[in-house]
Amino acid sequence: MKKTHFLVIVLLLVTGITNAQTLKIGIKAGINYANLTDTSIKTDAITSYHAGLLAEIRISESFAFQPELLYSTQGASYKNAVDEFKNELGYISVPLLAKIGLSKSLALEVGPQASFLLSKKDEFDLNDYNSFDFGVNGGLRLRITDNLFAQARYTLGLTEISKNAEAKNSVFQLSAGILF
Repeated sequence: MKKTHFLVIVLLLVTGITNAQTLKIGIKAGINYANLTDTSIKTDAITSYHAGLLAEIRISESFAFQPELLYSTQGASYKNAVDEFKNELGYISVPLLAKIGLSKSLALEVGPQASFLLSKKDEFDLNDYNSFDFGVNGGLRLRITDNLFAQARYTLGLTEISKNAEAKNSVFQLSAGILF
């Protein structure tokens, strides 16, 4: 009986959201300009990529909630007198953004992000990577048409990437996407 009530409530909510057209699903991809903030060594940024899915849940004319599910590569490079080392970390990132409309075509996006480490290409020899990374996002989204958009976003990591280093992720992203 409780399962039936729950199912009816979920179906009514989904139907209401769909009929009001307050939910749009989309895809996006873009480039990352990633570095590590580390006070002990000087690192250089690397260029990498991100891609994934997003949902836009419109709450009002000028406010929406936008969860995303992205694969994002981040990291940095380091040069010593002889060689250059590259550190590339692959994350599944889940930004949870508040989208505040500044005009009909421009919106501010802010919110937290949880990331889970999937892969690492480790030339820095940093062992004991943390499998979880938490950060905050801030950026702008430009609506080109009703369905096409471009984004610029900065993500500041708040947790250290390894137990052996005081390094945190720092990523600037440029994206393009489409909503369905």
